Amino acid sequence: MWVERLFRDLCSHVMALTNLPAGAEAGFMDREIRSGEGWSERLGAALATCRVFVPLFSPRYFASEMCGREWFAFAQRTIHHVALSNQPAEAIVPALWVPVPPSQLPLPAERLQFNHNTFGERYVTDGLYGLIKLRGYAEQYESAVYELAKRIVRVAETVRLDPIRPLDYRLVPSAFGSPGGGHSSTARTLHVTVAAASRHDLPEGRSPEYYGDSALDWNPYHPVSQRPIAYVAEDLVRNLNYQTTVGSFDDEAGHFDSKQPPTRPEILIVDRWAVQDEQRRQRLAAFDQESRPWINVVVPWNRYDHQSRAKESELAHRLEDTMPVKMSQGRAACRAAANGVANMETLGQILPQVVEAAAQQFLRHAQVYPPAGSPVAGTERPRLLGPMGMNGPPGPPPAPFPPTVGDTGDRPAGPGRRENDTDNDRGDADDIES
Repeated sequence: MWVERLFRDLCSHVMALTNLPAGAEAGFMDREIRSGEGWSERLGAALATCRVFVPLFSPRYFASEMCGREWFAFAQRTIHHVALSNQPAEAIVPALWVPVPPSQLPLPAERLQFNHNTFGERYVTDGLYGLIKLRGYAEQYESAVYELAKRIVRVAETVRLDPIRPLDYRLVPSAFGSPGGGHSSTARTLHVTVAAASRHDLPEGRSPEYYGDSALDWNPYHPVSQRPIAYVAEDLVRNLNYQTTVGSFDDEAGHFDSKQPPTRPEILIVDRWAVQDEQRRQRLAAFDQESRPWINVVVPWNRYDHQSRAKESELAHRLEDTMPVKMSQGRAACRAAANGVANMETLGQILPQVVEAAAQQFLRHAQVYPPAGSPVAGTERPRLLGPMGMNGPPGPPPAPFPPTVGDTGDRPAGPGRRENDTDNDRGDADDIES
């Protein structure tokens, strides 16, 4: 009821602030409890075409897996836009339905550069739910909603996200991590390593247009993509609620110690051309002999790169011969990742599966610290040390996946939005899209 009123008020302001024709839909609201034939298809279409995504922050919102999936689906569009244009795409405009402590924000929400204070002091302390419920704050509510509508319109006019093919949002992962996933203070971490040449040490005849001054500048999807793949992958992994670091295999080779337990799952992005350099090929072969199943391989392969197409069979076989173990493990985790990822869209689709497989292997091999003394009934289970737990000695470390707060969420989004329509004090969770 209350979120639906907010949606109507926002749409009314948006209509007044734009030249949308009478009768046009200014937004779309997703209701988590709504059922009926075609509803998921409508939501998927809205997420694929809306220009602004408006999540209604509340503790329950961030505990909702479905809310996290919708956030993930929309955020993938912004990541793709940034890769294509190398321009920022801040198309998520959050609204406070219920104030949420910073410690309870998942990383994707924490990273948003958004100043809620511009909507009023009472809005910050009570949220829209408090303003709309209490009669004495009617003026503050109207002011906050109007300012929110102006922000939505401004973003819609300045950020031009291209529509994409609708995803089945029910099948994508949550941007807030798995149920019970961690908050920012004890977040999961993942490392991305790139094994590629620079423009200064390319194989004879290889075009330098795909490379830069270091391996981290490698851009296999040039000229479609304007960003190196290391940073596209970093954004994609961050959208899975990970703190992410990137590095070059050439810089990190020799620093691996397979006898030590892992401190984080890792992704190794490999350019098949990299094995043309004999010294790098030997380092990759030595790396392959070390048992590190928590490191998964991704092999980008642009079939519009004529040089790569001409040597595809030769380079593929050479990489298989160099890294038979890793390629086999990568194929088991995600066949497409090891066989050649054709474009950025496919990369965004397969990377969650690759990350999940690496995370599961990390959990199997990470060091545990059982409590001192003999196990007794009621003893707390051992906890992990590392990025999914805590980067430090036991004492005692927090749980590998700290629980998130909330059960449903509120969020307005691009041409659509989601909401609970019952009048209760649970803290509705909705998205509005415009």
